[in-house]
Amino acid sequence: MFTRDIGVDLGSATTLVCVKGKGIIMREPSVVAYDVRNDAVRAVGSEAKAMIGRTPGSIIAVRPLKDGVIADFDVTAAMLKRFISQALKGSLFSRVRMVICIPAGVTEVESRAVYDAAKTAGAYDIDLIEEPMAAAVGAGLPIWDAAGNMVADIGGGTTDVAVISLGDIVTSQSLRQAGDDLDQAIIQYVKRKHNLLIGERTAEQIKIDIGSALPYEDEKVIEVRGRNLVDGLPKNINISSAEARDAMSDVIRQIVDTIRITLEKTPPELSADIIDRGITLTGGTALLRGLAELISRETGMPVQVAEKPIDCVVLGTAKRLDGSSGFENYVFRHGKRFR
Repeated sequence: MFTRDIGVDLGSATTLVCVKGKGIIMREPSVVAYDVRNDAVRAVGSEAKAMIGRTPGSIIAVRPLKDGVIADFDVTAAMLKRFISQALKGSLFSRVRMVICIPAGVTEVESRAVYDAAKTAGAYDIDLIEEPMAAAVGAGLPIWDAAGNMVADIGGGTTDVAVISLGDIVTSQSLRQAGDDLDQAIIQYVKRKHNLLIGERTAEQIKIDIGSALPYEDEKVIEVRGRNLVDGLPKNINISSAEARDAMSDVIRQIVDTIRITLEKTPPELSADIIDRGITLTGGTALLRGLAELISRETGMPVQVAEKPIDCVVLGTAKRLDGSSGFENYVFRHGKRFR
């Protein structure tokens, strides 16, 4: 009776937390700012993200997850502990059961690191779920039927593509490139073409404001500020939608190729189902203008973006917590070895 169930979508860019019976209660950037002098955590989430590129030498603002897996174990554990504390603020519940999502392509060592980080953060019972499974459930796909359902979860660090039937993954591909790599591609493009150095937040804003996978009506030009690499002084330049699209084209091509490879490995009967049901896109990068249309054009399949693409994975964990829709029978492939 003193237990609280929590679902966590532990993403490279954003972490979402839901509590059983309350729904999604937290949506924070996966960023931690800590003091290197005493290893004390100064801030997490939005407050820490605002510090990126603006901290003195004694404070470092970092993303402890890279490409969907843990890059810094201690910082990840500290971030999870802070998020759990905020989620249960004012609660009398002392024990935490946690459902946490990880990319489909992780190794046993990488999934074990997530399990141990959650344990260190204070959870006493941890359940791991592959992200495309949780995303498909959260998007409302009928994955328990004897029919093919294809989901592409395109987040910040990874692109997970899976074909699911009878409540399990039939075939899948995981690409460790997604939204964060689009940001880096924009940074490198501006640096190479305009001799201007911009930060991650500026690149992300370019992607959101004018980025696209295909040309669109009323394309814009926005002003970008950064540091001139020639003289080291601040400088303003204009970036067009066409330039942003050109910068991101290689990463977008790899995402489309990953979806194509998954389709090529799909059994023919399930392929016929996908022709009827289409491909469902989830994750924040699914909101990129023209991406669904481009994937449809390249694969010949109908493609739709989920109603709440950013929330699908954490909504899937909520259904796991409720034990609804048959999800209680799902077993993570490495799970028994962790107990």
